[in-house]
Amino acid sequence: MINVKRTDIKIKAKPERVIPLFLDLKKKNRVSHIVDKIVSLDDKVIENTLNHILEEFESRHIKFKDVLLEHYKNIETFVPSPEIQSLQRKLLLGSYFTKEYSIESAAIFNPSIVVHYNQKGLKNGEVRFIISLRATGEGHISSIEFRTGVITKEGKITMDTIPSNLVYASKINEKSYFFKDFVIKRAQYYKGFNSSIFEYFPEKFTKQQALEIIAKINNNYHQKNIYVTKKALLDIFDTNYEIFFDKNIDINSRVIFPKSKAESNGMEDLRLVKFIDKDKIRYIGTYTAYDGKNIRPQIIETEDFINFKIHSLYGNAAFDKGMSLFPEKINGKYAMIGRQGGENISIMYSDNLYFWDTYKTIQRPQFEWDSVQLGNSGSPVKTKYGWLLLTHAVGPLRKYVMSASLLDLHNPEIVLSSLNKPFFSANGHEREGYVPNVVYTCGFLQHYNNLIIPYALSDTSFSFAIADIDNVLNELQKHLCYVKY
Repeated sequence: MINVKRTDIKIKAKPERVIPLFLDLKKKNRVSHIVDKIVSLDDKVIENTLNHILEEFESRHIKFKDVLLEHYKNIETFVPSPEIQSLQRKLLLGSYFTKEYSIESAAIFNPSIVVHYNQKGLKNGEVRFIISLRATGEGHISSIEFRTGVITKEGKITMDTIPSNLVYASKINEKSYFFKDFVIKRAQYYKGFNSSIFEYFPEKFTKQQALEIIAKINNNYHQKNIYVTKKALLDIFDTNYEIFFDKNIDINSRVIFPKSKAESNGMEDLRLVKFIDKDKIRYIGTYTAYDGKNIRPQIIETEDFINFKIHSLYGNAAFDKGMSLFPEKINGKYAMIGRQGGENISIMYSDNLYFWDTYKTIQRPQFEWDSVQLGNSGSPVKTKYGWLLLTHAVGPLRKYVMSASLLDLHNPEIVLSSLNKPFFSANGHEREGYVPNVVYTCGFLQHYNNLIIPYALSDTSFSFAIADIDNVLNELQKHLCYVKY
């Protein structure tokens, strides 16, 4: 029997955590109407109105005036004689196209955890960690947040104080791309793509230059599938991008909010892992992009949690939800746990982090408590007996539980052992929430003998559970099975 200790920590959503987003009114006539009204106001009204806005909202946001000016730039083409508009008028115009968005107004859940890149100033035996979280707000749009804290050698967890103000990441639009390395590799995965369009592109270009080239190519151009090809190029540039934060912004204040059309309705269930390749350390996570109708797997990379690269995954194996990268290469290749088809656990290998063409099923549901679905609960942890993989399973009444499997160290498609029952499920108060009867994690961490498992409570809030890793491994040793599919 595996003994799991629940902590007293419970992190709930805070609706007061807001970010100032651009208010996109969509219709040009509405934008023009508002602009005309504000431009016609006299200077005194402009000054008084802006002062009231700053008094009420400036303390709630970091660099609030810069945000207003950025939003003004989005509608400046509608402003008559923009060159003569005063700073006050620009700020006021920007305020009419700004909205506060509460990123946690619905819930905060589905955590993953990694060792922090900064381990300075700690006592002997302590480790600092970073947790990523799925924050869900108005319209059920999910973004990515972070929390930090410290774990003692004995397993006591302390969360850092979080600042009241938030900042969302800025997108880098001036990055240059090399056509051969970036576009051609990805274009081959789009059905009906016409490579003759490549003649319009230089060897190196920015995204904005690419969009201008695409816009100039006539849809009635005699070459076959030009419309389909242009759409594919737009998708490539939409879903592959880079973002950054001001390095002076506390990590607990940083929010990664959707920046592409493909993820406009959410960046869901980030599974982070500290990835080590020789002497290079990166933090790599997989998440699900959702546009309101379609899902697609995405990957995010960072070394410092300031600069992030975001890419789509391509290939015949790059579909469905719940992918988790191993923390190191296996036999010289990237390895990933997947869930293609929705109910089975699979494994994938690739020479390239962004392209995955094959997968193999390694574990299928076999008990009454996992008959609906099996999936990973984050990246596996390396132990002396094998790769420890926590799993989630769904049974009757869509009840989510956690179990575990042990994979071979050198050939992880071999399942050495799998528990015949779950070791963790929702108790009486944890089962009530946005999605009832669910305990769920997107990543766990070993610290000495403690297995630290941050977990979501019915998709509403999150807490921590702690298990003795020797206890878990001993239970798995009792069920050695060598399962092969």
